[in-house]
Amino acid sequence: MANAPKPTPAKKESSSKGSNVFASLAIIICLIIGALVWKFVMGDPANFQGGDPENGEPMPGNYFAMVYKAGYIVPVLLGLLLMVIVFSFERFFVISRASGKGNVDAFVSKVQGFLSAGNIDAAIAECDKQQGSVANVIKSGLHKYKEASVDTTLDTEHSVLAIQKEIEEATALEMPMLEKNLTVIATLVSIGTLTGLLGTVTGMIKAFSALGTGGAPDQAQLANGISEALINTATGIFTSTIAVIMYNVFTSKIDKLTYSIDEAGFSIVQTYASKHK
Repeated sequence: MANAPKPTPAKKESSSKGSNVFASLAIIICLIIGALVWKFVMGDPANFQGGDPENGEPMPGNYFAMVYKAGYIVPVLLGLLLMVIVFSFERFFVISRASGKGNVDAFVSKVQGFLSAGNIDAAIAECDKQQGSVANVIKSGLHKYKEASVDTTLDTEHSVLAIQKEIEEATALEMPMLEKNLTVIATLVSIGTLTGLLGTVTGMIKAFSALGTGGAPDQAQLANGISEALINTATGIFTSTIAVIMYNVFTSKIDKLTYSIDEAGFSIVQTYASKHK
């Protein structure tokens, strides 16, 4: 009996390349959008007194103008924040698709019930209903179970090893894609904070430059420098905070899926071993 079809290495490589292209384009597009929002939305002349974004003061209570005045680090921070949002949505959809159509815990429980009853075909049919990466891995193990049951050339120990190997190979093909682009989110945790600190440093340089001018301090330049420092710091911390939360959420979801696969795989192996002593 033939094994359950698994993704070929060529398909896996193609999928990986497609994911890399998406990540590269997403990073570039987010930075461009951040720059456009900063320049044309926040830098709209209507947000400033006298209609002059460069030299005019922000309109009272206009936060867009205040953020615009924070300097050239702002569009970079906006781009980083957009990256966190885009990659979070992308990972959410990928992980949701890997989970399948129904509740994963309920699905594993059903498969274990069918295994206990010796109804392997029903367990495979349940995998077809569930779909997703978790179901694909379990389905591969179930097909190997059926194959080992009719293969009289292998003893129980070798059959169990064959089932375990099948599940491990299927997992190696299905699960790595779940962690792809998580490194981008993890990197944004550090980059967001560091970029915000860079904006803080440049803002404080301007502030101290205003204090160091001869004669009376330039109050407008001093205020702009302090504003730049505080706004960049706040934006950088906010970006990093969102990135940390999303990274931990997705890591937890992936760990849960991995545990479900391990649990179902253990049930498959134990059921085979107990029925073929």
